[in-house]
Amino acid sequence: MQAHDMEYAGFWVRVGAALIDTLLVMAITFPLLVALYGWEYFGAEQTALIAGPADFLISWVLPAVAVIAFWMTRQATPGKMALSLRVVDAATGNTLTAGQSIGRYLAYYVSMLPLFLGIIWVAFDKKKQGWHDKLAGTVVVRSKRHGTEPVRFG
Repeated sequence: MQAHDMEYAGFWVRVGAALIDTLLVMAITFPLLVALYGWEYFGAEQTALIAGPADFLISWVLPAVAVIAFWMTRQATPGKMALSLRVVDAATGNTLTAGQSIGRYLAYYVSMLPLFLGIIWVAFDKKKQGWHDKLAGTVVVRSKRHGTEPVRFG
């Protein structure tokens, strides 16, 4: 797809993609965590950030590896694919490198720490880049919406 056929993906469509991805991650990780730790894992008694090695792998490592792999092989996570979005290199439009993918993933934490300001930044930025995009040199794009047949009366 050529650059003139694409537009930067805005804030709300990216929020929608993130919600889809979150639900998918929860559908995979929650049953695994319950199977290993029981329902007490979600109880008020749970004070530690990480309940054990399996928790660390399931809750932190597995999602990171999956997201990075999707960016590098499909240019999108399942949520972004469902909404026809792609994450590409901001300079070339090519697939992200391993370094960009890892950097972008880690930069999400930078974007979220100050009250999600780096995520909200997407709504106001000219290229619709969050801080994680700017730090990794990426943009999220989609095909231009050409619309349907214009309305005609008479």
